[in-house]
Amino acid sequence: MRRELIGKLEQFGDRTAVLDRGTRHSYGELVAEIRRVRERLDEHVVRPHDVVVLNADFSFRSIAVLLALYLNRNIVVPVVTFTESTLATVTESCLPRHLIRVGAAGEDAKDIAVEPMTGSADGGSDAYRPLIESGAAGLVLLSSGSTGAPKAILHNLDSLVEEKVGTGTRVGAKPPHILMFLLFDHIGGVNSLLGVLRVGGAAVVPGRRTPDEICALIETHGIRLLPTSPTFLNLILIGGYQEKFDLSSLRLITYGTEPMPEELLRRVHEAFPRARLLQTFGTSETGISTTTSESSSSTYFKISDENVRYRIVEGELQLKSRTQFMGYLNYPSDSLTEDGWFRTGDLVEENADGYLKVKGRAKEIINVGGEKVLPLELESILLGSPLIDDCVVYGRPNSITGQSVCVDLKPSGPLSRAEARKHVRDFLDGKVEQFKIPTKVQVVDELAVSERFKKRRILP
Repeated sequence: MRRELIGKLEQFGDRTAVLDRGTRHSYGELVAEIRRVRERLDEHVVRPHDVVVLNADFSFRSIAVLLALYLNRNIVVPVVTFTESTLATVTESCLPRHLIRVGAAGEDAKDIAVEPMTGSADGGSDAYRPLIESGAAGLVLLSSGSTGAPKAILHNLDSLVEEKVGTGTRVGAKPPHILMFLLFDHIGGVNSLLGVLRVGGAAVVPGRRTPDEICALIETHGIRLLPTSPTFLNLILIGGYQEKFDLSSLRLITYGTEPMPEELLRRVHEAFPRARLLQTFGTSETGISTTTSESSSSTYFKISDENVRYRIVEGELQLKSRTQFMGYLNYPSDSLTEDGWFRTGDLVEENADGYLKVKGRAKEIINVGGEKVLPLELESILLGSPLIDDCVVYGRPNSITGQSVCVDLKPSGPLSRAEARKHVRDFLDGKVEQFKIPTKVQVVDELAVSERFKKRRILP
C-alpha cells in the first residue's frame, strides 16, 4: 500500500494538494517533501516502529511528516497542544522515542525539529507487538480527557489508510477543496485528510478556526464541503457570518462530534438552503462511519458503511468496525463487550426504516428523584426561543432529589438572571414534565467550548 500511495500522489502531479494559509503546494511538491522528511528521519535514526510524537496542527509540512512516518512504519502520536495531563499520558503510556516539532506559519520551519525522548527502541509496550510483527504503522489518538487523564487509543494506521484512501485514482475528476476544520490529532481530522488524498483534492488549512476566517476561506476558494460541528455552526449563525460572506458555493455540510439539537438543525437548514446537511458518526475507537441522513432537516441518520456493524443494547449504540482500535495503552478495555463490540455511550432510538437518532450521552443523564432527564431534549426546545442564542443543560447534586436540572444560557439580547429564569420556566411549561424544568438558570456571555468545538458540558 505504501508504494501505491506514493504512486497515487505522483499521478495527481501539479494539482493543488494543500492551500496552507494562502500558499499553494502541489502534489508533486508534497511527494518531494515526503521524501525530504524521510531523509531527515534517517539522519536522526528514526527506525521503523519507533514511537514518534508529532507536535503540530495541519500544515503542508505536518501533512508531509505524517505521511513520511506512515511510510517509515512508525507509531505516530499526533498532538496539537501539550497540556500537563497530555504530556504525562504521552510520556508514561505511549513510551515515545522521538519528538518532532513542526514550526508554525511565519517561522523558519524549513527543517523539522527532531528531539530524543526516553522511550525504548522497540516501543516498550506489548500493545505494539502486533504492529511490529505485521510490519504495519500505528497511530495513537488521545481522547479529550474531559473526565480524567486522556485515553491513549491505538490504531493500525495501515488499516485506516487502506480503507480511507484505497488504490484507485481519479485524475480526471475536478478536485474538491476541503477545509481542514477538525484538528490534526482528532479522528475526524485524520479522516478529512485521507478523504482529500483519496480524490486528489486540496486540503485548505485555516490560520485560525474562527467563524470569520472559516467563512472567508469558503468565499475565497469556493469551498463546496464543510466538515464541522453543531456548536461551530451555531457560532456562525449567532454572528450572522452567513450574511457577511458569500457561502453559496457550499453544497455539503457534514456535522458530528456531538449531537445536533433539532431546533439548531432547522436554523442551519434555513440559513443554507442550497447545501445538503449530513450527520456523520464516529468515535476515536472505531473510526468515522459512512452515513446517510434521512433528510437535511432530520436528525435521523443511517449507518450505511459496509465495514461497520451496529447494534442497540438497552438503548446504547454499540459498534464493530473493520478499522476498530487495537486497545487503550493506559486504560482497561472495559468499553469492549466480551464479544468485541464497542460501547459508544450514546443513547439512540431507531425508527421503522432503520434510521437512528442520538438522544444524548449515557453519562450526561440527570437523575431527578428517579426520573431521567436528557440534556439534549431541553436544549433543543430552548433553542426555539427567540431570546436564547445558545444553552447547555447539566445536573447538580441535590439533597432531596439526588440531582437538579441546571442551565447556562447565552441570551440574544439583554436579559437579567431573574428574567431568564422566568422565561425558561414559562417557555418550557406545557412542553415538558415539571421535573425537567431547570431549577437554576445562569446567564453567561459565552458558553465554554473545547478546542474541538464541542460544548464543554458539566457532568453530573
